[in-house]
Amino acid sequence: MGEQEYVVQMKGITKVYPNGVAANQGVDFNVKRGEIHALMGENGAGKSTLMKMLFGLEQPTEGEIFINGKKETLSSPTAAISKGIGMVHQHFMLVPNLTVAENMVLGMEPKQKSLFLDYKKAVEITKEYAQKYNLQVDPDAKVRDIPVGMKQKVEILKALVRGAKILILDEPTAVLTTQETEELFKELVQLKEQGYTLIFISHKLNEIKQITDRMTIMRGGKSMGVYNTADVSKEEISRLMVGRDVILTVEKEKAVPAEVVLKVRDLEYTNEWNKKMLDRISFDVRKGEILGVAGVEGNGQRELVDMLFSLNTPDSGAVTVNGESVLNKSQRVVRDLGVSLIPEDRMTFGIAGTGTIEENLMSDRVASKRYNKGPLFDMKAMHEDSDQLIVDYKVLCKSRKQQVGMLSGGNIQKVVVAREFSCNPVLIIADQPTRGIDVGATEFIRKKLVELSRAGAAVLLVSADLNEVMELSDSLIIMCNGKIAAYFEDTSRLDDTVMGEYMLGLKQQGEEEVRRVQHEA
Repeated sequence: MGEQEYVVQMKGITKVYPNGVAANQGVDFNVKRGEIHALMGENGAGKSTLMKMLFGLEQPTEGEIFINGKKETLSSPTAAISKGIGMVHQHFMLVPNLTVAENMVLGMEPKQKSLFLDYKKAVEITKEYAQKYNLQVDPDAKVRDIPVGMKQKVEILKALVRGAKILILDEPTAVLTTQETEELFKELVQLKEQGYTLIFISHKLNEIKQITDRMTIMRGGKSMGVYNTADVSKEEISRLMVGRDVILTVEKEKAVPAEVVLKVRDLEYTNEWNKKMLDRISFDVRKGEILGVAGVEGNGQRELVDMLFSLNTPDSGAVTVNGESVLNKSQRVVRDLGVSLIPEDRMTFGIAGTGTIEENLMSDRVASKRYNKGPLFDMKAMHEDSDQLIVDYKVLCKSRKQQVGMLSGGNIQKVVVAREFSCNPVLIIADQPTRGIDVGATEFIRKKLVELSRAGAAVLLVSADLNEVMELSDSLIIMCNGKIAAYFEDTSRLDDTVMGEYMLGLKQQGEEEVRRVQHEA
């Protein structure tokens, strides 16, 4: 194949940050015109940094970038966009209060008499592109009111409107149902057939196998090689990413649930936009079981977690842990009742980014008698325990004194998990515990969750990853429009298609069936 058939050539890319961390070391990354190319690797392998350089968000320390055979300096996202590169970020960059059409033209607004937004024109542009690329969206809908699958389409259309021919898709299916993912894949294949080039970053091996033509695998900041997707098995991919065999399925003994730990009754909550996010939610989680909560994002899961950990107050209802109410209680009181939380957003709620690893690991237990000896802290005990947790939870770092915000996403998650799992919790609320992290870290966290539940903890697992929620959960509730749409006492016979029907509101169990999740003595 001639050089001209490569639309992206990154040659000898090295990126060393001011603190001395080398995120990329002499990486070659080449993408052919009109292919879907997977970029894979563990958290901290250097994928994100490489793509940030392609999109102009970072500059390489060494190396050259060629777009369509021409050497380019991509000094900013604006420069990258001008060369036909678009990026669809994992966390949507949309303004919730604006309509789809307004988001579509943000920063390049068609003006009426050079002053006001020509809204009619914005709607026309949106409809034209939606039709052209078969990505159906509602131009007049407020972004906050549209489903996650449509938000994903808006992000892709936004990039296409700005002239992108090369699309970087960062974990594009992280929050989609099986049905939404299938629909997205059809649309991505159509884009490919129209001559677009797609770079697909994902940790979901099934999806990689399904949709990509070739893959580049990274480990420790270096490329481990380029492969035709059809030629490598999921097990081989995992081995190349992690450097060892990875168990892709979770093995667990059958749960033997005991007494109720978490009791939720008639929880109601209406948000600031007058939308009912929780509608008489009632369920129990028992000692020794993992109860999964599945649902398309935006159907009340986030609000539910906030209420359970006293981060918000419901309009009505009751929440107790071992008979004690947690509503309107301080975080300290909730934690003292034995409740641990792995938050969905680790960067905002899981860590203090400027603190050290040790400070983050010890932040919830400084009042403990082990460390608090009168006026002085027992620093030796703190150092010892922090070092042990770093080893036990396989946190890749230089030392406990390293700033936690400088770690990769997967290692930050391990710090959060180490703190939350090591305090003998009676109830663990795990909200998207493995989102955006690699297969090795995912395997580790899932095993730990099962271990703790079998040792007697009650676990509430909230996850948009259907495989995860089906594999880990002993029983499962599905949320749709702020209600419990279904309860499944045994997850072993579930499949993702059936779940998708309840998640999308196509099916709903009767009240009696749903009520089985309340285990009154």
